[in-house]
Amino acid sequence: MTKIPTDLSGRDLVRVLLKVGFVVKRQRGSHIILRRTDPPTRVVVPDHKALRIGTLRSVLSAAGVTVENLLELL
Repeated sequence: MTKIPTDLSGRDLVRVLLKVGFVVKRQRGSHIILRRTDPPTRVVVPDHKALRIGTLRSVLSAAGVTVENLLELL
């Protein structure tokens, strides 16, 4: 099992999700909402300096991105 990065910011995660086909729809406060049309998915990423591991895993799971894919795209 690959180690998940612990120093990843919300903005870094948004950049990775943009590479996978997501589009930033809007931002409300400190939450960035991204959408993808194929397959239809909505993901909310907190705009924090460092994401907690559980939050990062939850967003990756909802987006359908594995930890290995994340590390390749960083």
